Amino acid sequence: MTAWAAKKDEIYDLYRELILDHARKPRHFGRLDQATHSAQGINPLCGDKLSLYIVVGENGRFEDVSFEGSGCAISVASASLLTDTIIGLPVEQAQALFDAVTSRLTGAEAHDENDLDANFETRYEKLVALDGVREFPSRVKCATLAWHALHSALNGQAVPATTE
Repeated sequence: MTAWAAKKDEIYDLYRELILDHARKPRHFGRLDQATHSAQGINPLCGDKLSLYIVVGENGRFEDVSFEGSGCAISVASASLLTDTIIGLPVEQAQALFDAVTSRLTGAEAHDENDLDANFETRYEKLVALDGVREFPSRVKCATLAWHALHSALNGQAVPATTE
């Protein structure tokens, strides 16, 4: 087995384990009444729906983030991973993370197969598990829904974010 094949198997195992864990026990699930930003997200292809709530402090950092809604395991897990990851980040860094994650998942960014984590700091390592959805193109929209809602919320867009 080549080093790449072994790394790929490791990522798929991580993908399955993390997706199931976050789907069964989503982190930061529920409404935040004191949200400074919020957005709705809809994936018309498979019916995923979510609401994202964000509290940005005066220092420009995410103080709290939560979501509620329903959807497939990938959609719920991705939203849970998003909320876990961005709390404490400056808004600008989360916007850059939106670009990086959506590019990775949609294939818009070239990846070095020998170093799948090249664009991610240790803090974002769990997000690499989402790379597994690239093997299932119809599921990429499920994994990016929460990220599009984040982008929409930060840009004050009133129209629900979609994956279309």
